[in-house]
Amino acid sequence: MSIVLGSFYAGNIDYYCALSTGQDIIIDTYQHFQKQSYRNRCVIAGANGRLNLIVPVQRKRGKSPLKEVKIENHQNWKKIHWKSLESAYRTSPFFEYYEHEFHSIFILKKHNYLLDLNNDILNATLKCLQIEANINFSTSYMDSEESLTDLRESIHPKKEPSKFYNQPVYDQVFEDRMDHLENLSILDLLFNEGPMASDMLKK
Repeated sequence: MSIVLGSFYAGNIDYYCALSTGQDIIIDTYQHFQKQSYRNRCVIAGANGRLNLIVPVQRKRGKSPLKEVKIENHQNWKKIHWKSLESAYRTSPFFEYYEHEFHSIFILKKHNYLLDLNNDILNATLKCLQIEANINFSTSYMDSEESLTDLRESIHPKKEPSKFYNQPVYDQVFEDRMDHLENLSILDLLFNEGPMASDMLKK
């Protein structure tokens, strides 16, 4: 059975649990862009709790397939996001070990389309996790089918973590001042747990 996912910006732990199952993955690139979704945002652990990092996009009237959504690059958002990641995770055990994989994406490379940005982060993250996922991209909008596990709408900022997967509990940078924050961006787990992150996704 294949799993259908959307394209997410530095997707959360639920998203990467799905990618770690060994099942075939289909990313729907024709799904309509939705505001306030994980398509252009991720959530990390800041010093004061959950911190949203949002990629600004060019607005169009009507519905647009994700593959056509352009990034608003007049804003200096990449530098802000990278500084936020450094501030949140510089003291984490594995930030320095992995930062070279992401620094070029955020600082050196220019992305015009949201899908390209998301894919670059996805590929870098899978490399760090040493996960070989069989991923295909849709060539048209996909309707739900019984033969597919459709998680496109299940993984959403306004919804509780998916019941399909167990949320790993692990040490976080600011746990001395707040409760454990679950289902954050995969970068939180990666920077805190390093090589152990992949195994934790599969439990």
